[in-house]
Formats: sequence, structure tokens, C-alpha cells
Amino acid sequence: MTDVSEAVRSILNTADPKAKVMTARRVVRDWRKGRLAHEFSANMPDTPTRPDKPELLQPREMPRRGKGTSVAKRAALIHALAHIEFVAIDLAFDMIGRFGGQFPPEFVNDWMRVGAEEAMHFALLDRRLREMDSFYGAMPAHDGLWDAAKETAHDVSARLAIVPMVLEARGLDITLATVERFKQQGDHLTAKVLTRIYHDEIRHVSYGTKWFESVCETQKINHYEQWHHLVKTHFRGALKPPFNDSARRAAGLTQDYYLGIE
Repeated sequence: MTDVSEAVRSILNTADPKAKVMTARRVVRDWRKGRLAHEFSANMPDTPTRPDKPELLQPREMPRRGKGTSVAKRAALIHALAHIEFVAIDLAFDMIGRFGGQFPPEFVNDWMRVGAEEAMHFALLDRRLREMDSFYGAMPAHDGLWDAAKETAHDVSARLAIVPMVLEARGLDITLATVERFKQQGDHLTAKVLTRIYHDEIRHVSYGTKWFESVCETQKINHYEQWHHLVKTHFRGALKPPFNDSARRAAGLTQDYYLGIE
């Protein structure tokens, strides 16, 4: 029986976006059907294999998208969101392969669901791009999300604190405003996709909070104080209000975590 770390590594080593989505779906299906062993013999790559396009730039080199209503500007924003979801596929499965051996199978269950949903999110956004006569890879992107993965590759507490509990939580703060922007521009299909992503991301943040607090309980340390320490140590940037307090609270990320640190 294939061990689960070998299976998830195959996802990270798949560059082609369509093939990555199909591989992710197959691995999730195999896990759910009991075809993968809860064993972790394979090492995860430092950086996943990437397609030739999009060109990856430093964040400071990215062209400004603006906030206009043209199809091109909407496509640029959808492309940026699609890239986030593409990288999020690898982040979810790297979480399993890199750290899953420290946890019971429930940990793998949770992040398999996250990985499956990130693959679905990417596929939906990629389809919207094609409907707008564009495609994923047509514009440059930046790899800031994976920089956070490399920064936290040594410590599951740091990975949970930064990726779901900071970066994905930021998505909860800004997505509804983005949904409204697309509605105002008459793009109700994209608004519907982003609304679906928003509700799924609440669950993703909740998994991060759940397992972060589990680690802290095992180590007998205060989870609020530890989160503050890890964010100040590993997050390159600032936590910026306004915060979507209700969505964060639904994910277990209460104000005790983030008020006072922004």
C-alpha cells in the first residue's frame, strides 16, 4: 500500500495546473477509500514544481491592477486569485506530507478536505478566466505564499499560525468586499465563485486554529501568547484591520488572538 506522504509528494511534483488538480482529486479519493497508509517515509520538496507560466516576480515587481471595471482588470484580479488557490493546493498537501506523522489520521482527513477544496477553487477560477478569453499563466504572479511555507517548514506550530491563521484569515477580511465589487460590475458568476470560496475558507481557518490549539495543549503553553510570538517571528508584514470578526470567530480565531497585534 502506498504511504500517504508519497502520494501527496506526487501532487507537489506535478507542474501542469490541470494535471495537479486531477492528481489532487485522485489522492484525496484514494485516502478516503483507505488505499493510502498513514505512513510518512517521503520527504517533501523545498519548492513544488512550477509550470513555465505564470512568470513569478517579486511582490514589489508586480504590475498594479487598479480598480477599474474593464474586462481586462477583472481578469487580472481573477488571475491573481487563481494563483493564490493554485499555491494553496500545494500548501494543503505539504501540510500533510511534512507534518502529518506528528498527528492522528484526523489531521490528514482535515487537510485532505482543504486540498480538495483548494483544487476545486482553482478550477473554478481558471474556468472563469477561460470564459473571459484568458487563462492561468497569461499574466505574472508572485510566490509570496510559498515564501511563508519555506519560512515555517521546520515547525508545524509556525506553519499553522502563519498560513491558515494569518494568510487565509486575511482572505476572510477582504473577500466579501471583492464579491461586492464583482456584483457592481455585473459579474455575478465570479461573485458566486468567490462566495463559495469565502465559506470554504472559514472552515480552512478553523482547521488551522483547531490543530494549532491542539499542539499548544500538548506542549502545555498558552495558545494566544504562542501565536503572538510566532507571528512576530515569522510573518513578514503587519496584520491590518479592518477584520471580519464574525467570520474569524466562526473559525475559532477570536479577537483574543489578533487584537493588539495589528
